[in-house]
Amino acid sequence: MRKKSIIMLLLVAALAMLLAGCGGSQGDTANQAAEQQTNQEGEPAAETEDQSWEKIKEKGKMVVGLDDNYPPAGFRDENGELVGVDIDLAKEAAKRLGVEAVFQPVIWDAVLMNLKNGDIDLIWNALGITPEREKEIAFTDPYMIDTNIIVVNADSPIKSKADLAGKVIGLQLGSTAEPAVTNDPIGAEIKEIKKFESPTQALLDMQAGRIDAVVTNEMNGRFLITQENSADKFYILTEEEGYFGEEPYGVGVRLEDKAFLAELNRVLNEMKADGTAAEISKKWFGENIIK
Repeated sequence: MRKKSIIMLLLVAALAMLLAGCGGSQGDTANQAAEQQTNQEGEPAAETEDQSWEKIKEKGKMVVGLDDNYPPAGFRDENGELVGVDIDLAKEAAKRLGVEAVFQPVIWDAVLMNLKNGDIDLIWNALGITPEREKEIAFTDPYMIDTNIIVVNADSPIKSKADLAGKVIGLQLGSTAEPAVTNDPIGAEIKEIKKFESPTQALLDMQAGRIDAVVTNEMNGRFLITQENSADKFYILTEEEGYFGEEPYGVGVRLEDKAFLAELNRVLNEMKADGTAAEISKKWFGENIIK
């Protein structure tokens, strides 16, 4: 009987040691978890270093998203080559950065999504800096200031912005012309806004009598009219007659790509300072309109 009691005591002791060992393991795990929690709630961990510029350098190219039918920012010449003022500026910036500029045409209405998804690295294509866009992407310093103008047929009865009341106007889908119009007091009085893939299509529809006016940026509108030798077919309302405000242009990148943004600003400032940007501007406009 006594022998059995001793055996039982030994078994109980062994079990107690085993349980103590397990408890110690659980305690260690709990302590580790608590320690990790302390680390998380204590000093904030260092932010992950921005690798955006390093990634561009590693792949040796920057993919530029653009509408390739938006002269003179970017468009196809008679040989199908991509040309334009923003094409020249982007190529020069890429050369100074030591990478290649690869141009990726996109549907303009989806260009911000293309950037966020990583399909492109930046947008360089007469991209207006607006409060709405600044919530979604980051911009370089402005390099050009433009305006949203009103273009009508030469024989149009529209002689002022106020005359757009009750009329049908056209503009490019996804462009800053739409908020410029809708946010203006006259916007509520416009009968209909028709959206086109390009200002060129809108102008053609206006010539055909399907819309009454086109709102587009001045750089694009004046270039299209000049290139098509159509100065006698269209009329651009003067500033006094009405337009839809000024629009600064910048290069757009993802919000988190601060290192890449800093490099773009650096080379843009170099290009302005040494006169290269001015030369490119004069090539396309006959004068320097780079800010």
